[in-house]
Amino acid sequence: NYCCGSAFKYLRGSSSTHFSRGSDTMRKVYSLVSLTKNRESKDQIQYPEQTREFDSRLTKTGRRSLSHSISHSSTDSNSSGGSDAENPEDEVSPRDMQQINSKGNMDFCIKNIKLADFGRREIELAEDEMTALMALRKAAQGEKPLAAAKIVGCTHVTAQTAVLFETLKVLGAQCRWAACNIYSTQDEVAAALAEQDFPVFAWKGESEDDFWWCIDRCVNVEGWEPNMILDDGGDMTHWIYKKYPHLFKKVKGIVEESITGIHRLHQLSKAGKLCVPAINVNDSVTKQKFDNLYCCRESILDSLKKTTDIMFGGKQVAICGYGEVGKGCSAALKAMGSVVYVTEIDPICALQACMDGFRLAKLGDVVRHVDMVITCTGNKNVVVREHMDLMKNGCVVCNMGRSNTEIDVNSLQAPELRIVLLAEGRVLNLSSSTVPIYVLSITATTQALALIELFNAPEGRYKQDVYLLPKKLDEYVASLHLQTFDAHLTELTDEQAKYMGLSKYGPFKPSYYR
Repeated sequence: NYCCGSAFKYLRGSSSTHFSRGSDTMRKVYSLVSLTKNRESKDQIQYPEQTREFDSRLTKTGRRSLSHSISHSSTDSNSSGGSDAENPEDEVSPRDMQQINSKGNMDFCIKNIKLADFGRREIELAEDEMTALMALRKAAQGEKPLAAAKIVGCTHVTAQTAVLFETLKVLGAQCRWAACNIYSTQDEVAAALAEQDFPVFAWKGESEDDFWWCIDRCVNVEGWEPNMILDDGGDMTHWIYKKYPHLFKKVKGIVEESITGIHRLHQLSKAGKLCVPAINVNDSVTKQKFDNLYCCRESILDSLKKTTDIMFGGKQVAICGYGEVGKGCSAALKAMGSVVYVTEIDPICALQACMDGFRLAKLGDVVRHVDMVITCTGNKNVVVREHMDLMKNGCVVCNMGRSNTEIDVNSLQAPELRIVLLAEGRVLNLSSSTVPIYVLSITATTQALALIELFNAPEGRYKQDVYLLPKKLDEYVASLHLQTFDAHLTELTDEQAKYMGLSKYGPFKPSYYR
C-alpha cells in the first residue's frame, strides 16, 4: 500500500534554502582484541592505562578472538569533558547515578551530563551537512505540523539522529528516546540532548538488561502516553505490544526504518495483530538507494580499518547478501583489491552480483579460504558454528545488517575458535565507527516526513497495514539534497510531459518502483 498527501504541503517554498557543506566529526575508535599464542597458553596484550578495562561480562567468556570496539570521542583530550575521562564515576552504571542538568531537570539517564558542551558542538557540525532537515525546520516550524504529537523513539543516538530529534521538537512534538544499539550511542550527544531537557535514556556499552530498562523508561511514564512510534529494529514496538498493549489505543502510527523491524510488522499484519498503520521507511527509494548503498560503501572500509588495521589488497572476502548493503560493501572492497565472493538466496540479486563481476558461491564452499566474512542479510543464523569450525585462524567476522542474529555469537564462547568477531556481531559501522552525515540526512528527512504524514492523515486514510511513502515525497527529499552539489534538473516541456503521461513536477516513477 502507498500513502499519499498531507506531509507534502509543509515542504513548499523550502527548495530555495541555502545549503552549505559541513565536515564529519572525527572520532577515535580503538579495538580491544584478545589474542592467543596457541591452544595451550594465552598471553594478553597490555593496553595503555587510559584505555578502559574490557567489559567484564565479555572477558569471562574466555573467547580468544572477540573484538569489541569502543569509542573514546567523549572522553578524549579534545572533549570539553576530557577531564572527567578518568573519573571513577565512569565505572558506575548510569542507572545508579542521580544526574541533574543546569535547569534542574532529572528526566534522563545518560553516561555523563558534563559532556554536554562537546556534544552540542558535534550536533552543530552535523546540522551544517543535514541541510534538508534544516530546510524542513524553516518551512514547517510556523505551522507546527507535529503539535500535540507525543513520539517515543528507539534509534541510534548520535549527532546525526540528534538533529532529527530536535527537528521533531521544533515542529511541535514531545519526544522520549532510547537507543536501538548498545554500542552506537555517542555519550556526549546524549548529554547535549539531556542538557536541553530532552528525555533520553541511552549510553554506550549498555547491558542487555540496561537496553530494555531504557526502553521501559521511555514508555512507562506517569501522565504521558505516546501517540506515535519511531523505531529502528522494532524493539520499541515489540516492548509496547508485550508490556503496554493498551497504549495502542492512542497510537496513530508507527514509522520503522530497518528491514528487521519491517519483517516484524509484516508478521504482525499477517497474524491480524497490527492494530495501527505503519510506514515502511526502509523500502523507500531514498533509504534503499542512498543510506543502504552509498553509506555502507563508504563506512565499511573505515570501520574495518579502525577495528583491525587490516590491509584489503589481495584479501579474500565473503559477503553474505547482495541487497543494497551488500552491493555497497562488495564495491568498496573490490575497489581496494580484495577478491570478493557473494552468497545470495535471490536469483535476481545473484545475477546482479555475477554481472558486477563477483563470484557467486555458497558460504560453506569458500569459508575455508576467506580472510573475512561480512553478513548483510537481516536474517538469522547466516554464520553458524559449522562455518566457524572451518575458518582459518584470524578470520574476521562482522555484521553490516541490522540484527546481531545473523552471526551465532554464542558459539564464540568456545575457546578453541581462532577467529576475530567485531562489535559482538552488531551493526559494524555504527558500533565501531561513524557513517557519513550527508547520507543520514536523507533518511532522517524521510523519517520526519513519514511522521508528519501519519500524524496529520485524516481518519480512515490508513488501515491497520504497512505502507510506503509516495514517490513524490521520495523525489522531494532527493531534490532538497541535490542543491548541495549545485546540480540543475532538466524540466519536461508540456509536450514531453503529455507524451510520457506525467506531471511536469513528478512523481516521475510509478509507485512500485524501488
